[in-house]
Amino acid sequence: MKEKLPSFARQTSLRQLRALGALADTGSVSAAASRLSLTPPAVSQQLHLLEVALGGVPLFERAPSGARLTEAGREVLAALGRVEAALADCAAAIEALRGMDGGRVTVGVVSTAKYFAPFALAAFQRRHPKVELRVLVSNRREMVAALEAFELDVAVMGYPPEGLVLDRVVIGDHPHVIIAAPSHPMVGQAGISLTEVFAEPFLLREPGSGTRDLMVRLFGSLAVAPGPRMEIGSNETIKQAVMAGMGIALLSAHTIAAEVSAGRLAILDVDGLPVVRQWFAVRRSEKRPLPAAIALWEHLVHHGAEFLPQIVLPRSGRGSKRRSFPAQAS
Repeated sequence: MKEKLPSFARQTSLRQLRALGALADTGSVSAAASRLSLTPPAVSQQLHLLEVALGGVPLFERAPSGARLTEAGREVLAALGRVEAALADCAAAIEALRGMDGGRVTVGVVSTAKYFAPFALAAFQRRHPKVELRVLVSNRREMVAALEAFELDVAVMGYPPEGLVLDRVVIGDHPHVIIAAPSHPMVGQAGISLTEVFAEPFLLREPGSGTRDLMVRLFGSLAVAPGPRMEIGSNETIKQAVMAGMGIALLSAHTIAAEVSAGRLAILDVDGLPVVRQWFAVRRSEKRPLPAAIALWEHLVHHGAEFLPQIVLPRSGRGSKRRSFPAQAS
């Protein structure tokens, strides 16, 4: 619940406070009026209203040497100093936001993109070290909710959600492959059918994950008895489980590049794979971006692809049979 302001704070204006400040500096109403480009009666009226807001407590007294602040007046003058300092800080912050000397950008990164997006963001920070980045990593469902709530300036994700007015630009291709432990009997086989791999023990991401949605679309029409299924809530845990021989999995090729290179995981040569989707930079069209957010958007659009991991695909994946699903949810 919002705290109720005292009546003094509600009834006092900055003009009234500055009238008292000018009086304290100059010693007379006429001199204060000249400084503020007002008439003396107008300054007197502002001072009167300020005293009324304080319940009639006198803020100054007239002396032969000029107006002199009372103790209450000095308290109000100190408050004016704090207000002016806060306004100066605010002006500096706004000026920083208008330029590239500062500002904050809130970036959403789907969990699968965390294997390349941090490198792209690090390169941006090297170019703009005074821009503060706030990075939110979550699954697709949570990312869509954050976009709906206007909580993000920019998002890096797979297929953008329908039903939102978005600016979207393709960063680059996003292949998905089926992985297994190097000792799996299917490793080294050519042209494995989807029916064969679907009958294997399969490790799945959680509902709400874009990878889980993609698997449903890929295998949903297969009329075969499924093998055992295990749901695991992170790519890292799925990779460890596959290495341990617990099953196979459909994952983004960008999440397993290091393990494949090190020989700890193998990509199965499945007919028609990889499924090639795209990485997108996404932002709400209705949200007016500040310069720092514009700069990050341009960086991702023009340089984001440079940070995508390079993957050597099996023979079938390099051929013409690979699948490509549209960039929207079914």
